[in-house]
Amino acid sequence: MARTFNSFWKLCRREGVSLYIKGANAFAAKDPIKRREYPPGQHVYRRKKFTEYGVKLRETQKLKRAYGLSHRQFLRMFECAKRMPGNTGGNLLQLLERRLMSVVATLGFAPSMNGARQMIAHGHVLVNGRKMKIPSYVVKHNDEITVHSRERSQKLAKRSIDVGLQGRTPAWLERGEEPPRGKVVGMPTREDVSLPVNENLVVEYCSR
Repeated sequence: MARTFNSFWKLCRREGVSLYIKGANAFAAKDPIKRREYPPGQHVYRRKKFTEYGVKLRETQKLKRAYGLSHRQFLRMFECAKRMPGNTGGNLLQLLERRLMSVVATLGFAPSMNGARQMIAHGHVLVNGRKMKIPSYVVKHNDEITVHSRERSQKLAKRSIDVGLQGRTPAWLERGEEPPRGKVVGMPTREDVSLPVNENLVVEYCSR
């Protein structure tokens, strides 16, 4: 598994694709992928172009890695998106944004998706006043997400908030900082997804 991810990570760096899994550093201006418009290396223009299948695969892998999903988890989310009314690609992105680990990272309580997963697994996050240890839990309208009142949990969240690089809180979420808390006041839209991904290609790949 680690070898597969390392190979994909090297491919993305070579092609100039950011996976946004480095926490706040991925959104900073000093990120090398943002500073140049071409991949690294002296033979950049000699490389072969992706096939149509390769482009769809890359978009799918980008989405999986950015949201921290295994292949099985991703397919399960895709099947749920297909059963929902409306556009399947838009439904998929909405479900991914509503996963608890995505919400915790978006609210700024954790510096990255991996950090959010760890916080949830260690019992630092409450949903509607109850401890929730399932990072893949899909939040619903009016759900309240709070950080556990114990000192260790509060320090972890406030340390991340103090960094101040988590970005703008989307309109479908409300955030409070004393104590760290959030509330789901709507549903995410396509404009709330900052990851540059073509969800239609992902749907085509998963529907083949």
